[in-house]
Amino acid sequence: MAAKKLKILFVTSEVVPFVKTGGLADVSSALPQMLSELGHEVRIVVPKYGAVDERKFKIHEIVRLKDLQVKIGNKDVIFSLKSCFLPGPRIRVQIYFLDNQEYFGSRNSLYLDPRTGKDYPDNDERFILLSRAVMELIIKLGWIPDVIHLNDWQCGLIPAYLKTIYKDHESFDKFKTLFTIHNLAYQGEFPIAAFQKTGLPKELESTTKGIVHKGKINFMKSGLMFADVINTVSRTYANEIRTKEEYGEGLKEVLSKRKDSLFGIVNGIDKNVWNPEKDKLIPVKYSVKNIEAKLENKKELADRFGLKFREDVPIIGLISRLFDSKGIDLLQKAFSDLMKLNIQFIVLGTGDSKYHSFFEKMAMKHSDKFAVYLGFNDELAHLIEAGSDLFLMPSKYEPCGLNQMYSLAYGTVPIVRETGGLADTVIKYNEKTEEGTGFVFKKYDSVEMLKEIKRAVKVFNNKKVWQKIMRNGMKMDFSWDVSARQYIELYKSMITAE
Repeated sequence: MAAKKLKILFVTSEVVPFVKTGGLADVSSALPQMLSELGHEVRIVVPKYGAVDERKFKIHEIVRLKDLQVKIGNKDVIFSLKSCFLPGPRIRVQIYFLDNQEYFGSRNSLYLDPRTGKDYPDNDERFILLSRAVMELIIKLGWIPDVIHLNDWQCGLIPAYLKTIYKDHESFDKFKTLFTIHNLAYQGEFPIAAFQKTGLPKELESTTKGIVHKGKINFMKSGLMFADVINTVSRTYANEIRTKEEYGEGLKEVLSKRKDSLFGIVNGIDKNVWNPEKDKLIPVKYSVKNIEAKLENKKELADRFGLKFREDVPIIGLISRLFDSKGIDLLQKAFSDLMKLNIQFIVLGTGDSKYHSFFEKMAMKHSDKFAVYLGFNDELAHLIEAGSDLFLMPSKYEPCGLNQMYSLAYGTVPIVRETGGLADTVIKYNEKTEEGTGFVFKKYDSVEMLKEIKRAVKVFNNKKVWQKIMRNGMKMDFSWDVSARQYIELYKSMITAE
């Protein structure tokens, strides 16, 4: 008997190549494509912000999805759903764009007002509209998914709607909801007065059984309370957020109650983009079979950053947003000791102004060993991954992390803190067995981090051992194919669950 083809509706607030602020946009493109390639029918819903190029992507109207109406509080809001296909090399995945000029079309920025740098004050209404539009789409199309896969707080109200005001609607009891947490730190919190805008029953205006948390409406909590199944983007992070206060972002108790329905699946990486055998952005392509060719990229990297090329000295790379949560405070504390080691160090990133000025000073003081690029540059990011010997990720918390997986694919040995997705993807090198793919420290502490960097630098000097660690990493498979198959298993278990 042939395996059942699943119908999956994937709801998200951003997707590449149309709009992007972070990793969610990459996941929202790569995962649906891979699910489609594995034989399932996937459709995506995303708002049509002003930044979405309608002509370029041939986005067109659908007559029966035009001029639909929902209530937000006392307002009658008119919207349409337009469509195109996700540009992909093989499979065509259909996308529905939520088109409303007032809430989305008039704004290029996704969540923040560029004039103030603060959240749009009507983000509650904008994402209530997204939630209700999804319901209307299903009703109007008559296309009943097996699973609605929801992502982050922007989609958090949908499970609450399904369990309350839409629960008796024909066919709505046939599908299940999966709610994925990409970053628990952003929860979609709004004043209590916003509750009436949702149209949800009054009993949900409660802390114990509803969507109120610390005196505010909380869209993330709604998703956690009412989705059939919850997952996040690594097994360790799934465990951390329900057991440790510092990771739970105030929602540990809610997550703890749902522990039997909480899973972790690591994000994949796009092997068409992050692959040293195919990478068009690096000077010399290479693979596990000709690993020595990586050295040419190291030469180019040193040259690009004005450092003297030295084969026997490891280059440590770091690509990150420059914030405390990424462990940059640890780096600052340990920096003078770090500069005493026989290393070269390159940083690419942007973030907190205090770190900008710190790194600029350090680049002048230690110009022979340290260089920094403040900003984002995709080509340089690829070159750092290909040309570095080591890659540092000292994160305070890390739901999944992608750079450590890129590093492993490029034979660049990661040094990471044991948290979230970093713990799930990097195997600590063991001197006795010579197994492992990188260097790992447990405690969030600059001394511990420095100790592990020193260990890595010492091992680097043993060329034979070092190549083995590089090869171990390059043989790991973090492709989306692996992650997508895990999602399919999770979807199937949801559908068959009583």
